[in-house]
Amino acid sequence: MANWNDPQPGSGFGASPSLNGGAVGRADYDAGLRRHMLSIYNYMASGVLLSGVVAMLFARSGMAAQVFGTPLQWVIILAPLGFVLALSFGIHKMQTTTVQALFWAFCTVMGLSLSTIFLVYTDASIATAFFAAAASFAGLSLVGYTTKKDLTGLGTFMTMGVIGLIVATLINMIWPMPGLAAAIPFLGVLIFAGLTAYDTQRLKNEYAVLRGTDFAGKAVVMGALSLYLDFINMFQFLLSILGDRR
Repeated sequence: MANWNDPQPGSGFGASPSLNGGAVGRADYDAGLRRHMLSIYNYMASGVLLSGVVAMLFARSGMAAQVFGTPLQWVIILAPLGFVLALSFGIHKMQTTTVQALFWAFCTVMGLSLSTIFLVYTDASIATAFFAAAASFAGLSLVGYTTKKDLTGLGTFMTMGVIGLIVATLINMIWPMPGLAAAIPFLGVLIFAGLTAYDTQRLKNEYAVLRGTDFAGKAVVMGALSLYLDFINMFQFLLSILGDRR
């Protein structure tokens, strides 16, 4: 996702922030950065947990089976996109509490949308795909956080890959092609793996610009949203590859 503030001189990817106070200033900056990133990960993990609980309860209640296959299913499927667009385009006009509320609402609606996986795949394969995605996400996020290499080019390439993935999916829906259908999940995993590393580095470097500003609280939520989408998409594509159908 795009940055919400223009980068300041010396605050780009891989650059060290200008600090006053030498070692003390550096220590304060590092402590603030850890708190900032930890807040993002806490929001992201809580969002994933909320979506998972909602998905499981909605499926187990039998309501998912009743809703999907009816026109209401499209409302549930498209609703998360509406929340993402509202947050992306209205972020500067919203209060931090509004942004937080919309994030939790998004995760809830996303859980309703994800409930179909419990109808299609076995519980064991869902668990396998989830833990595989979690391990992959943790490793890739660590790479993005620690690497000194500028991942901006990778992020641009992977963003273009997402567009290509959407186009390929639409083409396959209209003109089904077995080869393309088999390739899409593998491409999806690779694309969102790259975006996980890139987004982590982007969020880390944005802290130099955002710290101490009124936008910092909103940036935490939007950062969590970016990583949430990376994780959920990687999980779904892994489930398509590893999942056993009922």
